[in-house]
Amino acid sequence: MELRVLRYFLAVAREGSMTGAADFLHITQPTLSRQLKDLEQELGKKLFIRSSHSIVLTVEGMHLRKRAEEIIDMADKLEAEFNCMEETISGDVYIGGGETDAMRQIARVVKELQLSYPNIRYHLYSGNEDDVTERLDKGLLDFGILIQPANLSKYNYINIPTKDVWGVVMRKDSPLALKDAIRAEDLLNVPLICSRQAIKQTFSKNEFADWFGEDFDKLNIVTTYNLAYNAAIMVEEGIGYAVVLDKIVNTSSDSSLCFRPLKPRLESGLNVVWKKHQAFSAAADLFLKEIQAEFSKS
Repeated sequence: MELRVLRYFLAVAREGSMTGAADFLHITQPTLSRQLKDLEQELGKKLFIRSSHSIVLTVEGMHLRKRAEEIIDMADKLEAEFNCMEETISGDVYIGGGETDAMRQIARVVKELQLSYPNIRYHLYSGNEDDVTERLDKGLLDFGILIQPANLSKYNYINIPTKDVWGVVMRKDSPLALKDAIRAEDLLNVPLICSRQAIKQTFSKNEFADWFGEDFDKLNIVTTYNLAYNAAIMVEEGIGYAVVLDKIVNTSSDSSLCFRPLKPRLESGLNVVWKKHQAFSAAADLFLKEIQAEFSKS
């Protein structure tokens, strides 16, 4: 299976037609059609359902599309690393993480490196812990930023010298907005909006369950979210109260929303992680040395 043919396949999947993909690839339609038929024969699976006007992926085709994208991304990353093996350090650093104000710490490191190494490019991937660790394990990311508690057994890591504070985002005209802080009993009879990762993992490790106490199972979670921006929209529309980290939702004077911390205070630490025995590019290795030096000062 050739990378060239996988690129052909992805072009057809993206364009939804043989004609559009052939035009994009600057090859003839018969050539493209023959290459894809050979690919189907090689895999022993039908990848497309063809009609007179469009092409739709089969279940096998959708599976191949996901894997092909990962393979092409990895091949492009590897090629870029080899192209950048020269005296002047350049290249790409791939960083994944969830929504957290700790990204400012990473941004400051990037800013410092830019002054001496302007040819390094940084690529940020947003996702929850499962998304980030999956891409780390596949080699699609160099580094991940994980909110504690997290399973670090497969990774080397360094602590980020800051903590995220948990609280509740609500409309400023909500009854709970009159309070300076939110206690567990305040949340028992209101609709809650919580992150899917928090429910799936942090709750299972009893951080939030311990905070809420014996009434945890009585919480009325009406909506889950992956991005706090979307959760904030739900709050604005009156769907409920969002349990989020501080400083990732706009609660300025111009906003209709406000943030109130949990009481007792609940904080989460953060780690920068990378695979054990990871072979870094020169750019990624330089970034690692910089964050180790910077965060060890604190």
